[in-house]
Amino acid sequence: MAKNLALTAALVVAMLSLAAANTYTTTITTTIDDIDNPGQQQQCQRQLQGRRFQSCQRYLQQGRQGGRDDSEDGELVLPAESRGEQSESLRQCCDELRQVNERCRCEAIKQAVREQQQEGGGYRGQEFEEVYDRARNLPQRCQMRHPRQCQLSGVFL
Repeated sequence: MAKNLALTAALVVAMLSLAAANTYTTTITTTIDDIDNPGQQQQCQRQLQGRRFQSCQRYLQQGRQGGRDDSEDGELVLPAESRGEQSESLRQCCDELRQVNERCRCEAIKQAVREQQQEGGGYRGQEFEEVYDRARNLPQRCQMRHPRQCQLSGVFL
């Protein structure tokens, strides 16, 4: 009887561990600047008004076209024929972001994500994680000193 109880307990623990490993959790962090500095937000909104960041949208879209996320910085490894296009989209996106005040760059990335979502119908599951990582790490991919990463609070629908 004790053997059966121990075996049952071990089986329950294994099943719970497996269920916990398969649980999908995403944490979105809000930065202090987003809350405490509405003047900065208004300044960014004015600077970004009417801008589309189409190259950034294109770069984010490439993450939805299949590929494997094999790196630590959210960069997808795409088939060879897509790499040149991806590099060009990234370069053009970085150029677009450099034309924006560094304090507004994350807001510009959020805007590109929102517009890309509206055109593409939103994100689901793994696709959400891939696009989120690509967007969050865009400043780092562009080799920008400030910010290095963006916290994308309230962006994904």
